[in-house]
Amino acid sequence: MFDTLSDRLSATFKSLRGKGRLSEADIDATAREIRIALLEADVALPVVRAFIRQIKERALGSEVSQALNPAQSVIKIVNDELVTILGGETRRLRFAKSGPTVIMLAGLQGAGKTTLAGKLGLWLKKQGHAPLLVACDLQRPNAVNQLAVVAERAGVAVFAPEPGNGTGDPVQVAKDSIEFARSRQHDVVIVDTAGRLGIDAELMQQAADIRDAVQPQETLFVVDAMIGQDAVNTAEAFRDGVGFDGVVLSKLDGDARGGAALSVAHVTGKQIMFASNGEKLDDFDAFHPDRMASRILDMGDMLTLIEKAEQTFSQAEAEKMAAKLAKGPKEFTLDDFLSQMEQVRKMGSISKLLGMLPGMGQIKDQINNLDERDVDRTAAIIKSMTPAERQDPTIINGSRRARIAKGSGVDVSAVKNLVERFFDARKMMSRMAQGGGMPGIPGMPGMGGGAGRKKKQIKQAKGKRQSGNPMKRKADAEAAAARREQQALGLPAAPADEKFELPDEFKKFMG
Repeated sequence: MFDTLSDRLSATFKSLRGKGRLSEADIDATAREIRIALLEADVALPVVRAFIRQIKERALGSEVSQALNPAQSVIKIVNDELVTILGGETRRLRFAKSGPTVIMLAGLQGAGKTTLAGKLGLWLKKQGHAPLLVACDLQRPNAVNQLAVVAERAGVAVFAPEPGNGTGDPVQVAKDSIEFARSRQHDVVIVDTAGRLGIDAELMQQAADIRDAVQPQETLFVVDAMIGQDAVNTAEAFRDGVGFDGVVLSKLDGDARGGAALSVAHVTGKQIMFASNGEKLDDFDAFHPDRMASRILDMGDMLTLIEKAEQTFSQAEAEKMAAKLAKGPKEFTLDDFLSQMEQVRKMGSISKLLGMLPGMGQIKDQINNLDERDVDRTAAIIKSMTPAERQDPTIINGSRRARIAKGSGVDVSAVKNLVERFFDARKMMSRMAQGGGMPGIPGMPGMGGGAGRKKKQIKQAKGKRQSGNPMKRKADAEAAAARREQQALGLPAAPADEKFELPDEFKKFMG
């Protein structure tokens, strides 16, 4: 959703690179470009004015004029202000001290409330809660049936005593659901209310009556992130007519310009609490302003990636795999390769995972063109092999390749390419495992790397020698100082004006 905005901001910052000092004219020109980028993204005008004012005030101060790298200081200022307009700190759900916690969903028809009720229910279930979905949308045709289907897919309970389709009292259903939840030991009640095609008095009154009947701990306004400026107007109307405690953005994976996400929190004074970024029930998570700002500036979202890895990968399995890789590349078999590939697939879309890495905005076309079915084809090829072939792929000759290709429904060349890619991947993962990394996925950059890693790093650090060439020592010292500065600013290590290049091993998988 923020691709266009990210591209414009990246181009703006690129023009600042290499300048030892920024003049007032440079800052004015940068602010003008940022203003245009935000307006093109359909951000509300009051938000743009406040955002630009803050950037100029800070950029014209000592924060930039005394910085070693003024351009990076400007990027840091923009990042900080993006976090601010997106709501600042992450807002958590409030739970009732006793009895079930009641969460009421409100919004216009078509915003995705019913599907989002199922997503929120599944998210809460994963947190250890026992949610109950309540069908209080008794007007939209088949709304009750839709909620029942969504609840079944999410594996959560549903309370739907009325058939809907224009019959039944939604206020009474909401009241009865509280007692039902107590009797069945549900600790969270999610009330799905009716919407309209537009804001009207009847809609507001019904939502207010349900709110008064169940006294929810949280009233969440669900807004379609693709409707732009109108999302802000609708949010203000609901805030004044019914009142709400937080915002949920649906359809954040769309190709709209994203102005609603950057406007609604600042205009309404209510924070965005959750975001839905896909059609699947698990394409839903808490909204983190700092992580969203980092994505917009193409700095990636490593924290979310780490969390997904920790939720998917077993620590015991990760340590076992790291130990195996540390022994040598031949210990890693096609069975292990298949297991790791399936674990990564459980984390979600490969394209979305790659999009969380810093600098990937520069190759987003390649990422968007990735065929997710390649993973399924690879799995089919491996499963068509015998146990001996998986343990030792070197025995796969021409006749074996033909048999495997026939069994998996692919060309012989696909089997040959897979085996070659496996050998390359095995070498790469073995090197990464010996070098250390991220907890959860052995062999990935920054993932837990196995026993003795810290001792090895300390030993390497102690044994590091300086070059005997004075010019080389000076260049090394300048590079180290630049890296320390970038780390202090919380920015990616690679300058934005350098062309992003994937490692050679990864290029083979990107085609």
